[in-house]
Order: sequence, then structure tokens, then C-alpha cells
Amino acid sequence: MKVIGLASDHAGYPLKEQVKEWLTSMGYEYKDFGTNSTDSCNYPEFGHALAQAVESGECPVGIAICGTGNGINMSVNHHKGIRGALCWMPEIAALARQHNDANILVMPGRFISEAAAKECVETFLATEFEGGRHQARIDAIPC
Repeated sequence: MKVIGLASDHAGYPLKEQVKEWLTSMGYEYKDFGTNSTDSCNYPEFGHALAQAVESGECPVGIAICGTGNGINMSVNHHKGIRGALCWMPEIAALARQHNDANILVMPGRFISEAAAKECVETFLATEFEGGRHQARIDAIPC
């Protein structure tokens, strides 16, 4: 993976800043699509920018964060070929990659511990899609 795309709203901003540090320490580069502060903002703006980058191939995968994770997940999943997965524990992040070929990890900034978030990021980035019987399920998702 080359450049990891990042996006958050104001509630996810503090965790997104921490994710940047983790990515750098793991040797990844990232592109931050915003937001850039804890000032109130609208998550779709940043979620759409991230989804467009993943959709176009600019970023192979992304990480999105908002307060609950739900809003930004709904936004990214409105894009063709995007499979955003709301994860709050590493086991879910692993299965999202293995079984669903998720390409955007979504986390609930207000409801996940820093340790769990770091494990989710590490797991998501290290786990491959299994293909096989799971591919037919991916193919059945309308684009």
C-alpha cells in the first residue's frame, strides 16, 4: 500500500491526528482530506473527498473517523467500489478485510479507546482479502 487516505469530522479529528503518528511510525505515507481542527463541521465533505481518492486509485485504502463512525461511513459508502467498514475492535477490522474486502476503515472517535483504534489500524493494514467464496458476495454488491 502506498498512500493511506485519511478523513474525519471535528469529533474524529483528535484520533485522526494520532493515526497519522501511527502510520508514520509504521512506515506509511498518508494524505489528509480534512478536517483540520475540532471546530464543528460536516462529515460528508471530508468523507466524500476520501472516497473519491480511494475510488480513483489515488489512495489504495482509507481511514475515516467521526463521532460514532456512522455518518462518515454512510457518506463513503455512497461511492462506487467503496466498502467502508465500521470497526471498533481488531477482530472486526480483520474480518472486514478478509471477508468483505473493505477499503475504508471507519472508526467511532468518541467510542473507541486509543489502544483499540491502534490495533484496528494495524490489523486493517496487515490483513488481506481471502477471495474465494467471499468474492461472489462482493460481486453482488451493486456499484
